[in-house]
Amino acid sequence: MKDKVDAVAEKVAPSEFLAYFLYGFGQCFSYGIVGSFILIYYTDVVGIASVIASAIFLIARVWDAVFDPIVSGFMDKGRNTHGKFRKYMKIAPIFIVVSTIACFFTPSISMTGKIAYAAASYILWGTTYAFSDIPFWSMSTVMTKDSRKRTNLVTTASLGVSAGGGMVAIVLPFMLAYFKNNQTPATSYLISIMILMIIGFVFMQIGYRFTKERVKPSSKSEKITTHDIIMAVKANKYLLKMLLIMLLKIFMEIVNCIIIYFFTYNLGNAKFMSIFGVIGTFSAITFLVIPFITRYFKKLQILRFLLISDIIFRVIFFALGYKNVTLVFILLTVTQCIYGLTGPITVAMLSETVEYTEVKTGKRCEAIVFGGQTFASKLAIAFAGATTGLILSFISYQPNTAQSSSTLTGLFIIISILPALGSLLRLWVLKGYDYNEDDFRNCRKILDERAAKLDQEDDQSADVDNPAVANGLQTEATKATGDAS
Repeated sequence: MKDKVDAVAEKVAPSEFLAYFLYGFGQCFSYGIVGSFILIYYTDVVGIASVIASAIFLIARVWDAVFDPIVSGFMDKGRNTHGKFRKYMKIAPIFIVVSTIACFFTPSISMTGKIAYAAASYILWGTTYAFSDIPFWSMSTVMTKDSRKRTNLVTTASLGVSAGGGMVAIVLPFMLAYFKNNQTPATSYLISIMILMIIGFVFMQIGYRFTKERVKPSSKSEKITTHDIIMAVKANKYLLKMLLIMLLKIFMEIVNCIIIYFFTYNLGNAKFMSIFGVIGTFSAITFLVIPFITRYFKKLQILRFLLISDIIFRVIFFALGYKNVTLVFILLTVTQCIYGLTGPITVAMLSETVEYTEVKTGKRCEAIVFGGQTFASKLAIAFAGATTGLILSFISYQPNTAQSSSTLTGLFIIISILPALGSLLRLWVLKGYDYNEDDFRNCRKILDERAAKLDQEDDQSADVDNPAVANGLQTEATKATGDAS
């Protein structure tokens, strides 16, 4: 009977998958806007030097290095009537909207004041984003215990994230062009982003309202201390490897920062950014093959194959050049699809390390695991932004003017070949990684056995504490003694 109840409780309805998709879709309006447009907004609209913009990104990530682990530990300490993570998903969207809009507001003050405001608003954005992104990804571990369903949830979330970022890349350039007809560039950014973020807020609220938490930690694992957090990280070598792999997406984040410059100056049309957004959205559709291929291959095998393929096609891209625009977009589509598939696979692998940590430490630290993911992602964005600013200075980029041939060549090298280096480093990190679906199921079995044992002990303790049951046990003991006599 208990198995039947668990089976019903584990059922994740299609509407819940859709809601989970929509939260990620709406949230990544913000991520896509800041990740792809904040640098060019700073350099070409506000007039901040690229090197100073780089310093802003680094300062923000130093703050995140301190703040994000605190947020993660706090989230792992308890739940209320709204759940352990859903309570944050209810409120965080408000702050995501406000902080994102604030990043693209240009006050009429001195350049020093503008730089200070840019730094403060960008740090605020990173801080508020943690309160949304950590619980969003952590939800996949508390919506179901089943490995395959969890992979499907992570795939759904990744699909929403990629589609949201892709949608921004498609729509925002057209919105900017439309509003620029009657507004200044700064105002056109502000109006466009306000509209997009209000829409994103609606999607995030739908995601909050129609998702459920099912996996409940034991009372012992609910009491998380700072020492527990440190021990959880130290005990989980697979977590550390997966976070390093996620951090290495810095190379692709550099591409996301640079590609609008590539379209504007190498190909001569900034509106090509919208086509790239379509490619991003299309590549997200390929995520739908993940539940199918994971039936026949282990995620580790799939990830290695994708990374090798990514290297091969990017080398081909570099060798062919960028004179043929059609060929450029074909290769961008292929590489984007290949690289995009690595995202859901790595997140699914990361989510399965939660059980490994719990087996090793007795503590279920979902927020720590996905807080690490959020921090790695933001760190990658920051390093990409900082590195991009330095790269632009190194290749002698000059805003709003024709670029030299060496600058154009530098932009193309970054777009075509640099991510191949990231994939190569990821392959190196995967060397010796041997935790797979079989190990996850073993961990799940151990945890279920522990839970059953604790339930049995609790039942026995309750029987002893119950006066009626205790008197019955005493009567039976007396009767047994009398029979023995």
